[in-house]
Amino acid sequence: MILTRRSFLASVSLLALVPGAFAATPAEPFDHAMVKSMARDLASRPYQMRADVPDAWKALTYEEYRSIRFRIDHGLWAGTETPFSVDFFAPGLYFPRAVQIHSVENGMARLVGFDLSMFDKGPEVPALPADENLGFSGLRLRTEMHRPGETDEFCVFQGASYFRAIGLNENYGLSARGLALKTGDPDGEEFPEFIRFWLERPVPGQRNMIVHALMDSPSVAGAYRFDITAGEDCVMEVEATLFPREDLTHAGLGALTSMFLFDASNHIRFDDFRPAVHDSNGLLIRNGAGEVIWRPLANPRALQVSSFVDENPRGFGLMQRAREFSDFADLEANYHRRPGLWVKPMGDWGKGAVTLVEIPADQEIYDNIVAYWRPAEPYAAGSEVTLGYRLTWGEEPYRTPLPRVIRTAMGEKTFGEGRLVVVDFEASPLFDDLETLEPVVQSPHAEVAPPILQRNPDTGGARLAFSFVPGETELVELRAQLRRDSEPASEVWLYRWTA
Repeated sequence: MILTRRSFLASVSLLALVPGAFAATPAEPFDHAMVKSMARDLASRPYQMRADVPDAWKALTYEEYRSIRFRIDHGLWAGTETPFSVDFFAPGLYFPRAVQIHSVENGMARLVGFDLSMFDKGPEVPALPADENLGFSGLRLRTEMHRPGETDEFCVFQGASYFRAIGLNENYGLSARGLALKTGDPDGEEFPEFIRFWLERPVPGQRNMIVHALMDSPSVAGAYRFDITAGEDCVMEVEATLFPREDLTHAGLGALTSMFLFDASNHIRFDDFRPAVHDSNGLLIRNGAGEVIWRPLANPRALQVSSFVDENPRGFGLMQRAREFSDFADLEANYHRRPGLWVKPMGDWGKGAVTLVEIPADQEIYDNIVAYWRPAEPYAAGSEVTLGYRLTWGEEPYRTPLPRVIRTAMGEKTFGEGRLVVVDFEASPLFDDLETLEPVVQSPHAEVAPPILQRNPDTGGARLAFSFVPGETELVELRAQLRRDSEPASEVWLYRWTA
C-alpha cells in the first residue's frame, strides 16, 4: 500500500487558461450550499466511477507527459488586478480520470473549458484528442509573495483528494488528504476523489482565496470549503461535510501523508551518502489533556500502526525539525526546506485516536507515512457529518513553551549488551541547571538502564542517553521526559523499536 509520488509532482507541467477558453460557457448560480446538495444527492445513489480520459492521454510516457509545458502568462486571472492566478494540470498518465473546474464571480459559476492551445508541448508528444469538456487533473494557486510584481506558487490540488502547500521559501514535501479510508486495513485502502472544483475570484487586495470541492467515493460523498491564505505560513480553514453511503468504521480526519526513509536511528540499513532522507521526521501531538508528545518516525520492516487514544485533541501534525543543509547534504531535494503541517480541530472531535501508519519503504519515491484522527464511533450510513479544522503549513507551524526534541539516534552499545539511545533537546532556560532536572525513562517491554543527562555544547541544549536490553522481544515501546519538581520540563518523547 505504498504510493508512488513526486516522480510526477516534482516536474509535471501545467496548462494555462487563455481568456477566451471559458468565456462562452454558460454561467449558473453558485454557493457552497449547492456543493452540499450535490454531495447529498450523490450519497443517495449507488457509487458510479467516472469515465477515464481517452486512451491516448493515459498512454503518455513520463517523458512525454512532463514535456507538456504550462504557459504561466495564460493562467486564470493572470495579468489582471486579481491578486491570485491559477494553473491547471493536464490529465492522463497517473491521472486517468479528469476533474471539472469552475470559476466563480459575483455568485455565478462558469466551467473552465479545456483547450490544447493552453500547452506548449515537446515534439515527442503524440496527437491527443480533446474538447472543452475533457477536464484537468488538478490545479495550482499562485500569488505575489516575496517578489514584487511576480507570482509564486504555494498550493496544489491534484490526485484523489490530495493537496499540498508551502510557506515562504519552502519546497513541497508532505501532502494532506480530504479523507483517509481504511488505511492499513488488510482488505486495502479506499481513496476518495475530489471530482469538481469551484474557485471564487478574489477582489483586488484580498489575501485569501476560497476553493470549493465535491468529493465522491464508494463509501462516502462530501462537500469541502477551503479558505486559503498564503504567507510565511500557508493557513487553510477547512469545512468538510460528509454523507456516508455506508458505515464509515475506519475514517481518517485531517489526514496527512509523508515520507520517511532513514535518519540516525536506522541509517545502517541504507548505503547512502546522505545522513538522512525524509520529508518529515516526527509526529507531534497536543492531546486533550494538554500533554505534548513527540514521536520520531520510523521505517519499519513490517507495517505498523500506532494509536494515541484521546478525547478532543488540541492538535497534531507531521513535522520536519531537521532544518540545516548538513542534516541531509542533498543539493537537489532540499529536504531541510520541507514544511511541517499542523492540524487544529475547530470544536470538539470527541473520543478517538491520533493514528500513525508506518509502511516499509526502500526508496524515497514512496509516501510511507500516514497520520490522521480516527473517531471512536463509526459515522453511520445516511448521516450528515460536518467538521472544521485549520491546517498550517510552515517551518514550525506549532510551537509549545516546552523544549523540543531535535534529534533521536540509536545503535548497538559499544560495550555491554543492548541498544544505546540518544535524545537531544533544544537549548532552553529550563536547562540552565541540569542538576535540578529528573530524566524519567520507562518501558513496559524491556529493562532500561539508569539514564544520563548531559549538556550538549554544540546545541546548548540537553542530551539524554540511556540503554535498554530488548532480549528476545520483537517490539519495545519507550517513553522519556525531563521533569523538574514533578512538572514537565520537556516534551514527552515516545518511540517504538522493532527488531
